[in-house]
Amino acid sequence: MTTAGVPGLPSPGRCLVMGVVNVTPDSFSDGGAWFDPDKAIRHGIDLVAEGADVVDVGGESTRPGAQRVSQEEELRRVVPVIEALAAEGVPVSVDTMRAEVAEAAVAAGARLVNDVSGGVADPDMARVVAAARVPYVVMHWRGHSHDMYTRAVYRDVVREVRDELLVRVDAILAAGVDPSMIVLDPGLGFAKSPEAGHNWSLIAHLDAFLDTGYAVLVGASRKRFLGKLLAGTDGIPRSFIDCDDATVAITSLVAAAGAWCVRVHRVRPNADAVRVAAAIRAHSDDRAYRAHTDDRSPIEDRAHTDLDRSDDPGSIDQ
Repeated sequence: MTTAGVPGLPSPGRCLVMGVVNVTPDSFSDGGAWFDPDKAIRHGIDLVAEGADVVDVGGESTRPGAQRVSQEEELRRVVPVIEALAAEGVPVSVDTMRAEVAEAAVAAGARLVNDVSGGVADPDMARVVAAARVPYVVMHWRGHSHDMYTRAVYRDVVREVRDELLVRVDAILAAGVDPSMIVLDPGLGFAKSPEAGHNWSLIAHLDAFLDTGYAVLVGASRKRFLGKLLAGTDGIPRSFIDCDDATVAITSLVAAAGAWCVRVHRVRPNADAVRVAAAIRAHSDDRAYRAHTDDRSPIEDRAHTDLDRSDDPGSIDQ
């Protein structure tokens, strides 16, 4: 499998790194840190300096239990940040479920629309994306954050998530979106139960999504299922920020598997991880290892040589 490219976005021949800028007071991992527009802009520029290929700007929290903000407030939060970052030449993504916000964001310079609802929350989204001719991240989604865990019921999570995503893709294609512009996101943490292991199954079977032929984005950064896995002996989940090392581990694995992009909060170590994964992928079919005509490996050759010598009494130390 190869890392698929997406038109209009960087194509460095490896998994991309998407850095997160939450212009919100209540996001689950860094709520409030970048709520001030000037701080958000500075943070986005810093993420690029650390190795981000794309900066994802969002103005509405999708943490579990979050309530929606008005469209006017979402626009007020994201448009100035997108305009400023785009003016600096930064490839910007907008994280929104609203078609009008997406439209305004693209007009402000966004190159990609990242919709956690996959077009379900706003039926006009596919039409807007088709008209804008920008890439579109279609995430698996079963409902808004305030009740999404009640919908985390599956008999076969990998098959059902893939099939539900492909149903959304069919609807989006019918609205006129170019297939080359579609990116799939299995939606880790969204209507996925940490207790049932749904997120781990999706990561372990990422090939089910890669085999569709679409580019795949993975967003595991600081998700609750990591904190639960890394809980202390007292059973208390590890804090979101203290899950960054686990995020890097997942980045390494999914990048090596062929993911197009990872969405992360802490960029530098993940930028390192995708480069390591790219180096390994580049040598995965190294011709030097296929040049041997003998069926035996060098280790096997040595073993046979040692056995041959052992049959010669003169070769045995006395």
